[in-house]
Amino acid sequence: MNIKIIVTGVKGRMGSTIARLVQEDTSLELAGVVEKKDRLQDLEKYDCPFGSDLSDIILKTGKCVVIDFTSPEASMDVALKCSQNNAAAVMGTTGFTRDQLDQLEKLARENPLFWAPNMSVGINVLLRLLPELLNLLGDRYDLELMEIHHKFKKDAPSGTAIKLAQVLADSKGLNLEEHGVFARKGIIGERKQNDIGIQTLRGGDVVGEHTVYFFGPGERIEVTHRAHSRETFAQGALRAAKWMAGKKSGRLYTMADMLA
Repeated sequence: MNIKIIVTGVKGRMGSTIARLVQEDTSLELAGVVEKKDRLQDLEKYDCPFGSDLSDIILKTGKCVVIDFTSPEASMDVALKCSQNNAAAVMGTTGFTRDQLDQLEKLARENPLFWAPNMSVGINVLLRLLPELLNLLGDRYDLELMEIHHKFKKDAPSGTAIKLAQVLADSKGLNLEEHGVFARKGIIGERKQNDIGIQTLRGGDVVGEHTVYFFGPGERIEVTHRAHSRETFAQGALRAAKWMAGKKSGRLYTMADMLA
């Protein structure tokens, strides 16, 4: 039996890509799509239930997995409605506050929820490898990150950049809120040994690029991940949706859980 998928924000860049790939995957069924009330035109083309009320679409669909790449506020509503209607959810939204993440973790104890700030398998493998690289290099390397995204991205730094920085900070036993440096201007003095710089660039149609720099004595190591297409993230989300089908609640699942 095919896994039923509901896609929210289906007219968005990610939503439309995910819906198309679901339709192309013979193990999945596009069982419903959701959009804002003023954006429901032409959704008949998906040949499935559509509307602005996710709860209503879930009731029409039955057992399903909801895939959501929208905004923090909209995603919180998606998580709540999925919890109320016993539907699993896979979310790739970035920009959540600490309070919102705490609420997601609370909801995940009662209903299967999956969240990743980046659904790329490559990025998540990199997250697993960075601590080992840092451990091998030792303490004499300064850590900096730079991320580039398209001009329409609303949050900065990207959720992926923050996650990369968090992994590095944890590996060094540091608090990222204390040692993260998100901007430099003026006479700031010399760089502190435990600074972790996170810089942001925005422009054009860049899908996503993240570079971690290890500045050492007499050498520099750069580790870069470039996403050439949104399909990279969409395919990761579909893989997560298949993995989540039948999963029990208990905690907020991540890409690390799936890859493990």
